[in-house]
Amino acid sequence: MEISIILFIALAAIFALGFAFFQYLFKSKRRTRNVYIFFALRFLSVFVLLILLINPKISSTNYEIVKPNLVLTVDDSQSIPHLGQADTVRNIIQNIKQNEEIQERFNVQQVRFGEKLSSGSDLEFNEPQTDISAALNQVDKLYRKENTAVILISDGNQSLGRDFQYFKARDNVEVFPVVVGDTAQYADLQLSNLNVNRYAFLNNRFPVEAIINYTGEENISANFVIRSGENVLYSEEVEFSEAQNSAIIGTTLPASQLGVLTYEAEIVQLENEKNKINNAEKFAVEVIDERTNVLILSAIAHPDLGALKKSIESNEQREATIQYIDSKNVEIQDFQLIILYQPNNNFKMVIDEIQQENINYFLITGTKTDWNFLNSNQEQFQKDASFQDQDIFPVVNENFSKFQFEDIGFENFPPLQDVFGIIEFSDNSFTSLLFQQIEGIATEQPFLAISDGNSSRQGVLFGENIWKWRSQSYLENGNFRQFDDFLGKIIQNLSSKKRRDRLTVDYESFYYGNSAISVSAQYFDENYQFDPRANITIQLTHQETGENIEAPLLLRNNLYEVDLGNLEAGEYSFKVQPENSTISENGSFTIIDFNVEQQFISADVGKLQFLAENNEATLYFTDLTQNLISDLLQDKRYLPVQKSREKTVPLIDWYFLLFLLVLLLAAEWFYRKYTGLI
Repeated sequence: MEISIILFIALAAIFALGFAFFQYLFKSKRRTRNVYIFFALRFLSVFVLLILLINPKISSTNYEIVKPNLVLTVDDSQSIPHLGQADTVRNIIQNIKQNEEIQERFNVQQVRFGEKLSSGSDLEFNEPQTDISAALNQVDKLYRKENTAVILISDGNQSLGRDFQYFKARDNVEVFPVVVGDTAQYADLQLSNLNVNRYAFLNNRFPVEAIINYTGEENISANFVIRSGENVLYSEEVEFSEAQNSAIIGTTLPASQLGVLTYEAEIVQLENEKNKINNAEKFAVEVIDERTNVLILSAIAHPDLGALKKSIESNEQREATIQYIDSKNVEIQDFQLIILYQPNNNFKMVIDEIQQENINYFLITGTKTDWNFLNSNQEQFQKDASFQDQDIFPVVNENFSKFQFEDIGFENFPPLQDVFGIIEFSDNSFTSLLFQQIEGIATEQPFLAISDGNSSRQGVLFGENIWKWRSQSYLENGNFRQFDDFLGKIIQNLSSKKRRDRLTVDYESFYYGNSAISVSAQYFDENYQFDPRANITIQLTHQETGENIEAPLLLRNNLYEVDLGNLEAGEYSFKVQPENSTISENGSFTIIDFNVEQQFISADVGKLQFLAENNEATLYFTDLTQNLISDLLQDKRYLPVQKSREKTVPLIDWYFLLFLLVLLLAAEWFYRKYTGLI
C-alpha cells in the first residue's frame, strides 16, 4: 500500500476521533457510560465512511504449484492384441500411473487413438484403423501452450494418414515413443496392396494390380493366384530375395456377368510363416451394363453433329447414330436417349411420340430453331424469341447438385449462338447446370438445364456451335478427355431409366470390413419436397445366418443416415421404409472380410526410432519402462513451477464494510431509542 494512502487513513482516523470527541466529550460535564458508547459508535461509523471515500486498494498474493503435463497417448487398435501386446500396454500404463514420484512431478493424463483421438483410459483395442500422425498432431495442438511430455505407446503400425515418422512437435512438447510388440524380423510374404476399380463394364476386362513384399534373407519362389470360388482365374510364379524383396503383378480379369463379383488374391505362404493372415485378401467388383444407344436427330447439317457423335463414342459403352428428320425409318424406341438438334415443324411426330412414350431427350437450340413450333409443342419452357442472334457465354452454377462434374474451364470457352429472348420454365424440376452471361453480364437465365421428372429425363442446351467447346478443350489440354467426360456425365444422367422416387436409398454394392459402412436415404412428400419429419428404419437380414437387425436412420442435414460399422462379413439384404407408409426400398450389399490391422507381424521399430530422433528423444522398449520413468524424473525441463498471482481489489468492493457502516448507524439509532433520546 502506498505511503499517501496510509497517511490518508491516519488522517481519517484522527478526523473521526476528533469529530466524535467534539460531539460527545468536549464540554461534557457528565461522562457517563452511554456517552462513551455513543462516542465509540460515532467514531467507528465516521471512520468507516471516510475509509470508503478514500477507497484504498488491497493487494493479495496467492501461490500455486503448476505441474508439467504427462500425456499417455495409447494405441487402441486391433493390431495390439493381434501381436499379443494388450497386457503389456496395460502394465506399462499401470507402472507409470502408480509411480508416486511421477504423480508428484506431473499432471498425468491418458488419451487413446485408433482412427481418431479419444479421451478416457478404458482400452478395448478394437479400433479397425490406426492414424498415429493425426493423434500426435491433435495432442500437439491441445497442449501447445503448456509444458508437456507425450509418451507414445504403440507398435508403430499405421494404416491411415500421413507418415508419422516425420512428425515434429512444438518446442514445449516432447515425444517419447515406447515400442510394443515383437521387434524381431521374420521371413514373411505379404500381399501389402491390392488395387482394383470398384466398377467394371459388362463384357469388358478390368485391371487388377497386386503389390507383394518379402521380408527375409533366403531366395524363395512363391505362387500368386486369383480365385473366384474354387476356380483359379490367374496364377504366376514370383521370385524373391533379400535384394529383390517386392514385386508388382498386374493382370486383367473378365467381367462376364452383371452384379457384384467377389474374388480372393493370395500369395502362397511360406513354411512356418508366422503371420498367414496377410497372405490373402478378398476383393469385389460390381459389373454394370452402361451400354447406351443415342440418336442424334437433326434437320440441318452442322459441325455440332460430328462433335457430339465423337464425344459420345469416346466411351466404348456408348454408340451414337446421326439421322436427319426427313429419314423415313426413324425408330426412336431403339435408343435410350434422343438428341433433338435445332428442331422445326418437321419434328412434330417425333416430339409427340417422345411425350407419349416418356422417352428421355436432350434438346439443343440455335439460330435455326423454329421457336414458334417449339413453344407450341412442349410445355416445359417458353422463349420469347426474336430474330436477333446473340453470343452467350457459360457461367457455372455452383449450387448444382444432381450429379458431380468438374469445371473444365468454361470461363475460357468461346460463346455459343442462339436467338435473343427471355426463357421461362413452367416445370420446376429443371435445374441449371450453366447460366447465361450476355455482353459481360452474368444472368440467372438457364444455358444448360437438366430435369429428372417422374416420367422421363430431359436436358436443354440453349446454344449451337458446341464443337467450338470441344476444340477449345483440346487446345488447352492437348486432348478431348475433359470435355468428353463432361458431356459423358450429361449423357449418362439423361439416358438413365431410373425415375424419380419419393424414397431414394444410397449405398454401395459392397464394403470392406475395415471401412465405414453407411446407408443414406432421402424421403420426399407427395409434392416432392424433402420431408425432415419422417421416422425411417432399415431392416437387415444376414443371408447365411438369417439374423435380423433393425436400426433407425438419423437425420443429418438433408439426409437420413445409419452407421452399420459393427456388421460382420457376409451378404445382407435390407429394406428401408418410413413409418406409417407403404413406400419402401429394397437392396442388398456384401461386406468383404478384411482386417488391415491383422496384416502386421511385428512392431515397426524403424519408424518409431526415426520419430524419436526427429524429436531429439530416445526410443524405449517395454522392458526399459523404468528407464523412461527415471529419465522423466531427472529431466530438468519437467520441474514443477511455483507461480504467484497478485490480486488487487478496491476496498469499496468489500461489501462487508458497507454492511458494517449500516450496522454501526443502526446500532447507534437503536441505542438512542433504547435510552430514550429519540
